[in-house]
Amino acid sequence: MMTKKKWHILYCDASMRMCPITDFIESRPEKHQAKIIRFLALLEEMGPTLPRPYADLLHDKIHELRIKLSGNHARILYFFCYKQYIVLYQAFWKNTDRVPEKLISQTVKYRERLLANISQNQLSALTNGTF
Repeated sequence: MMTKKKWHILYCDASMRMCPITDFIESRPEKHQAKIIRFLALLEEMGPTLPRPYADLLHDKIHELRIKLSGNHARILYFFCYKQYIVLYQAFWKNTDRVPEKLISQTVKYRERLLANISQNQLSALTNGTF
């Protein structure tokens, strides 16, 4: 018997449309896409218990998915909401020791807008196609 996944990944942008993360994934070579999808599946399965080196908590409840692709460090910033959702917001190549504060701040602001504009029931309806 299959168990229902506890976490559901949402790909959103500032207008709650398909996000740039989708473009980031699709623009990668096929073997990189497969690795990113494996990491996202791990995140969906393990949620906040996904350990380093796969994921890390930055601050303000913003997390990073840490993926090494052919020697380059890709990062996907995300957050958790409503006890079952993981919202992916942006992807980038990490070229510095620290994740740029500007990117973390943008993700925090997006989370605030999202949570101010959509309830758990609305989000559930949207993701189940019953809205």
